[in-house]
Amino acid sequence: MRFDQQLVVDALKAGREYPYLPFSLHIFDSLCSTNQTLWDLLNQGEKPGCVVIASQQTAGRGQWGHQWISHTGGLYLSVAIAFGGALPIAPKLDATNSYQLTLASAWGIAAQLRKCGVDVGIKWPNDLILNGRKLGGILTETKVNKGQITQAVIGVGINWANPVPETGINLESWQGSHHSRPISCLEMLTSTVLLGIESGIECLSQEGISILLSRYVDLLTNMGDQVDVNHLSGTVVGVTTQGHLRLRIAAYDTNKLVTPEISIEPGTISLGYHKVSV
Repeated sequence: MRFDQQLVVDALKAGREYPYLPFSLHIFDSLCSTNQTLWDLLNQGEKPGCVVIASQQTAGRGQWGHQWISHTGGLYLSVAIAFGGALPIAPKLDATNSYQLTLASAWGIAAQLRKCGVDVGIKWPNDLILNGRKLGGILTETKVNKGQITQAVIGVGINWANPVPETGINLESWQGSHHSRPISCLEMLTSTVLLGIESGIECLSQEGISILLSRYVDLLTNMGDQVDVNHLSGTVVGVTTQGHLRLRIAAYDTNKLVTPEISIEPGTISLGYHKVSV
């Protein structure tokens, strides 16, 4: 699949308020992993804002060590995030708050796609959902020094025209069933994703985690879901600033009903795919 870099550049310029571009694009037909290739480029002197794009990954990485199946026809990209001095700029973050980068990216990409008319929601913590099925996912990797994040790479995979499992959906088939093409080509999708990451990181940096979280939760398809944890039934009521899922647990004592709240770390439970997007 031929990828037109100039189309991406033109779409990015059209979608940004300022004429300069904070991204340098590196496009490949096939890679083992866009995240790994980007780390290699950073080690060779590339700067934040560097973007690696591939038409196919042979060893794509997903959350918690899972493999991300990356057939030809999808969008697979990684972008390096700055922590001061370049764009997109993230605020200084403790390592314990690294998930804020994932929350920001998920919200930014979903919001940007929704602006284009694609009704994307978010499944906690890092999946993009369309019609109750997985459209894409995000993997954030960081380097830490003395408890502070010094470098970050945000990897994104979006199903465009590639084959998907039963729980997945690709954007081309969704557009075909809706008889409209708000995202006209893979290059436009690439621009939309990059603009979304930039806007999400900008929200985190300029408006803070509380505002970002409220926007993220507005698009969270899991709100109100019933979840079983350790033989207890809980209701999803939100997400913490560290990206943990907030559950309100109904429990009884001898005198009254009490509803304590607990939080669940990403990777502890899987919520599945069953609800339509918000």
